[in-house]
Amino acid sequence: MENKPFIFGVATSGDNFTDRKKETARLLSNFTHGVNTVLISPRRWGKTSLVKKVCKMASSDKLKIVYLDIFSCRTDKEFYDAFASAVLKQTSSKLDEMMESAKLFLSRISPRFSIGPDPMTDFSMSLEWNPKNNDTEEILQLPEKIAQQKGLSIVICIDEFQQIAEFKDSKTFQKRLRSVWQLQQSVSYCLFGSKKHLMNELFEKKSLPFYKFGDSIYLPKISSEDWIAYICERFESTGKQISKELAERVCQTVDNHSSYVQQLAWLLWIHTRNEATEDNFANAYQDLIDQNTPLFEKQTESLSSFQMNFLRALIDGVHSEFTTQEVLQKYQLGSSANVSIIKRALIKKELIETENKQTYLADPVMKLWFKQEIATNN
Repeated sequence: MENKPFIFGVATSGDNFTDRKKETARLLSNFTHGVNTVLISPRRWGKTSLVKKVCKMASSDKLKIVYLDIFSCRTDKEFYDAFASAVLKQTSSKLDEMMESAKLFLSRISPRFSIGPDPMTDFSMSLEWNPKNNDTEEILQLPEKIAQQKGLSIVICIDEFQQIAEFKDSKTFQKRLRSVWQLQQSVSYCLFGSKKHLMNELFEKKSLPFYKFGDSIYLPKISSEDWIAYICERFESTGKQISKELAERVCQTVDNHSSYVQQLAWLLWIHTRNEATEDNFANAYQDLIDQNTPLFEKQTESLSSFQMNFLRALIDGVHSEFTTQEVLQKYQLGSSANVSIIKRALIKKELIETENKQTYLADPVMKLWFKQEIATNN
């Protein structure tokens, strides 16, 4: 199968990974020096791709990387199962070693194993534990004990970490994690997730246990300069051409949003036979809108009239001072108190973001779709 010149919707690697030189160096330094890291950015800006790249760079005989995604975990029990399974599997090179570590370091818990045709990949584990007997601390200490026994350092990368905020009695659970993790000498943690507002709350709210847990890295957008060079190079590598001006148009159209730059560049590449033209770009642009329309329709179909009116204000360029009489009346937002309710609801739905006291639509292509819908219906 011919390699795609542009990748979107999944983590990228190799030639498809763009820039992030400063963030790569900083994260690699944290991994090698045992510094806890919190990685925050809007969804689909490349967090997972960055972490996986650094995991490969940092991994060695003396530094083991454990990676787990807890998106499907809905309870602390599911978290502990996933955590222990990942630690055992990714710090062992063979099944016997993995089973021995489980017996040695989880002696009170009676782990149950489910093993498929390939033991090192088709493997899962469930734990029989009693939270009243401090069994959970034994699970959380598992990587530290393995690291000390084997003379290793371990970095544990947890994707979709914001899920823990949804657990029952989440604050108690967070306290338990932090109380153990912050004292470990041979293990560090990289915590990241796709819901920026929840990640911000977990790590920036002084009343919550993970406040100031580690080095906070806020991913910026990749610059147009870097994107332009990348797009032109990817076109050339497949025998096609694109001008720097048109490559820049790709970036500007989607506000340098990583996933959308890749998607629009891919659609433009598909429409291009030899050299990309304005017509090719127009067709790619419409394809981008059409492909995302079902998602946007689903995201907005349950919004109230107040919420829709608020989004229309953002599209018209209103990003602050929503409680002035002029804005309240023009966009029919109700009272000043209602504006606060609207904003909280839309932030929770991840449709808007606030930065430097300014509010914006979170999705740049949704903004283009909205404008097209408004133009069509007027």
